[in-house]
Amino acid sequence: MVAVASFKWVGIGAVLVVFGAVPAAASGSQLIDRNANNIALSVSGDGKALVTYTDHGQLKRTLAWGAVNSIAPTTARRQVAFQVDYSGGYKSFHIKAGRFRGTCGKYDGPTLHWVVAACKAPDGSYWVAQNWQRGLPNYGLPGTLFQRQYELRLSHFSGPLPVFDVDVGWAYRRFNTIFGRFTYLGKPIFGYGTTRAGQPTDTFGRLAYVDTYDSAYGKGWKRENSFVTHKAHGTFCYGFYPHGSHPSGRSGRYRITIMGPGVEPDMYWEGAAPGTYDKTFDQDQKTKLRAYGDPTCG
Repeated sequence: MVAVASFKWVGIGAVLVVFGAVPAAASGSQLIDRNANNIALSVSGDGKALVTYTDHGQLKRTLAWGAVNSIAPTTARRQVAFQVDYSGGYKSFHIKAGRFRGTCGKYDGPTLHWVVAACKAPDGSYWVAQNWQRGLPNYGLPGTLFQRQYELRLSHFSGPLPVFDVDVGWAYRRFNTIFGRFTYLGKPIFGYGTTRAGQPTDTFGRLAYVDTYDSAYGKGWKRENSFVTHKAHGTFCYGFYPHGSHPSGRSGRYRITIMGPGVEPDMYWEGAAPGTYDKTFDQDQKTKLRAYGDPTCG
């Protein structure tokens, strides 16, 4: 269900804007490779996954193990992350006699977006490969060949997924806005710092990527912007304003992909833009926004 809201916008400080950010170590569902095709998964009974794919016609095999789900943000340790062997297990001696003993049980887990391969492991957990264009430049710019690449990302999880709450609305009664909160097991998902460009400086920061459909940037889906969830709250708030020489990316439909915590999958939301301004609904949604307790989105 799409909700509508209007709120006082407090400027660019309310959202850390990212220009061409690249993921830090262990940033969400873990990056395996780029330009992958013919992707397949196989899972062993001892908690390992073999990702097989081709890159420019060359067969590649990557073995991942050693992580599941996520931990809450903390300064005491790093976020969970896979150990990865790009030789397919040969260098780490996890594959003996050149053979990986694995299967791909039928996936019966929650619906996810960008999925290209998914397996249910013998222990009941799930392994999922997602493939999407994370690195697109902001404001609908075409970007370099590298920025337009698809990224193959791997996750391993059991139990409840992260909860990605998203709402859309207005600012000043005429600009579209999008806001929400990202949590896992009831706790906010956030990092402790960023670079000046908005890149997370630790393994807990998570980036959200907003796309706009059939906007002033052109036909189809175009990247609007990207930003981290706010420290301590796991919240975000963004307005579709003109940015310098770039027009507003306002459109009739928006979507967000956000990097999952730990090795949880990347989460997705898509919905319609708000319609005609409604004062009563506006006030209701302001109350919801204040309930997040984030003063930068007041």
